[in-house]
Amino acid sequence: MANVLVVYYSSYGHIEAMAYAQAEGAARMAGTKVTVKRVPELVPLELARSSGFKLDQSAPVAVPDELEQYDAIIFGTPTRFGNMASQMRNFLDQTGALWGRGALVGKVGSCFCSTASQHGGQETTLTSFHSTLLHHGMIVVGLPYTFKDLTTLREVSGGTPYGASCVTGAGSELRMPTALELEMCRFQGQHVTGIAQKLAT
Repeated sequence: MANVLVVYYSSYGHIEAMAYAQAEGAARMAGTKVTVKRVPELVPLELARSSGFKLDQSAPVAVPDELEQYDAIIFGTPTRFGNMASQMRNFLDQTGALWGRGALVGKVGSCFCSTASQHGGQETTLTSFHSTLLHHGMIVVGLPYTFKDLTTLREVSGGTPYGASCVTGAGSELRMPTALELEMCRFQGQHVTGIAQKLAT
C-alpha cells in the first residue's frame, strides 16, 4: 500500500485538472490511498478576481509539515518565466524543518506543469523543481517513454520525460488540458505510485 499526495497550485484550473488526473492514475494501483491538496494563494483576493483566477477549487489547502505523512508526493505548478510559480516556491520554502530532520529522505517525488506556449519553459520548470526534491533526499521519478505518446505528432501537446505537462494557449486560443495530456498525467500518477509501492514493501 502507498499513501500518495498530489499537491498543486493552479491559477486558472489547468493544473487543477491535471492534479485530479494524476490522482486517478495513482488510484489505478490497488491498495493506494490518494489525497489531492493545493498550496495557499498569495495573490490578494480582489486582484485574483479581477485577473480571472479560478477561486472555487474544492481541494483543501495543504500545510508543509504534513508532507512527511506520504510515501509519494506529486507536485503540480504552472510555469512562471521558466520556473515554478511563486505560490509553490513559497510553500516549499517552508519545508526547512522537514529538511532539517530528513523527513522526506527516501520518499518518491515527481512533478508536472503547464505553459501557455509550446516552448514556454516546461522542461526548465520541471528540472529546476527536481533540485528541491533532491535536496530533500527524495527519489525523483519522471514520465518514461513507455508512455508512447510522448513522441506523438498528432496534436500540439505537452509531455516531457521529466514529467507531464500541458500547453494552454492564450487569448482566443486558450484551452484546457487535452485528453492526451490528461492521460499522460494518469500514466505518471500510476507509474509513481507503482514505484512507491515497491519501495514500501
